[in-house]
Amino acid sequence: MKYYIIAGEASGDLHGSNLMKAILRNDPQAEIRFWGGDLMQSVGGTLVKHIRDLAFMGFVEVVANLRTVFKNIALCKKDIVEFHPDAVIFIDYPGFNLKIAKFTHAQGFKNFYYISPQVWAWKKGRIKTMRKVLDMMYVILPFEKSFYDRNNVQNVEFVGHPLLDAIAEFDKNAQLADDFRSRNGFDERPIIALMPGSRKMELRKMMPDMCHLAAQHPEYQFVIAGMKLLGSSMYIPYIHSDNVSIVYDQTYPLLKTAFAGVITSGTATLEAALFDLPLVVCYKANALSVFIAKRFAKVNYISLVNLIADKPVVKELIQNDLNANDLEAEFRKITVDESYRQNLQHEYDLLKEQLGGVGASQRTVNSILNYLKPSADA
Repeated sequence: MKYYIIAGEASGDLHGSNLMKAILRNDPQAEIRFWGGDLMQSVGGTLVKHIRDLAFMGFVEVVANLRTVFKNIALCKKDIVEFHPDAVIFIDYPGFNLKIAKFTHAQGFKNFYYISPQVWAWKKGRIKTMRKVLDMMYVILPFEKSFYDRNNVQNVEFVGHPLLDAIAEFDKNAQLADDFRSRNGFDERPIIALMPGSRKMELRKMMPDMCHLAAQHPEYQFVIAGMKLLGSSMYIPYIHSDNVSIVYDQTYPLLKTAFAGVITSGTATLEAALFDLPLVVCYKANALSVFIAKRFAKVNYISLVNLIADKPVVKELIQNDLNANDLEAEFRKITVDESYRQNLQHEYDLLKEQLGGVGASQRTVNSILNYLKPSADA
């Protein structure tokens, strides 16, 4: 069968790559075209558009790049019609994907949404579109199924969180973590993971605070989780102390080895928690984008760890709260306060129990194939 997959961000590239592996296990002759990144490209198929050209974040940045956004939408519609897939699979990235889903539904294609848009947080009005144009939706957070039930969205399945799959896959090759220090030339000082995000705007906002913190603590090695696709010029200008280094595309070995983490809000916060890493969550954005988000957001937390637990498990430093004094205070908690670190471990254990176990990618593919089977047999 033929599959068209659209992922627009780094986390979607990760989950899309594991989904593609599951598709190919069940359907070795599958034809796959996709929008994604290096991880999806490494699996196979045909890359249409790379995520480096898609990751616009926040109201201001999207408006500034509207011409590019519209060109991408037109390209995607044309490419789908020419490819004529049996299934169109959308991975998060709702601003783009729901526009395409309206089109593909009208064209008679089967629409599957993997990893729900966060409509429970804001833009609840999108539910009306989702109810109309999606054939199946696969949610990865335990509270999402009941949310959609309450809002009369049918054909929703909770499949568990795909990060458990990704981490289990990594753990099969533990040597990657064991060799991390020697491979990158690090000494025996504890390593602090700095994860400034996957978008250029995030890096510009987060790197100064993270590197300032590092300069105050020569007793640690601070290691930035860099992304090659963003280029070294996005990181190096902010580094002014000898105890800060960059490793590119080695996020999981870094998280496995690190003693603590200072992490930008996003998928990385949950990844760190699943590696049992004590962390503080940080976030700064364009003031107008934050104003709009606060006005419309319906949630009490921004990190996935706290959203799933529905309580403040990890500290969130947002906008003005992300300052030198508060960051220093929270950093000392996650590095020096042993009781605080132990309590985080207990909360992380509870978190893992909620996430449904490994197998999200395979459960999703099984469901898609079962849905398509009647038409395939016809």
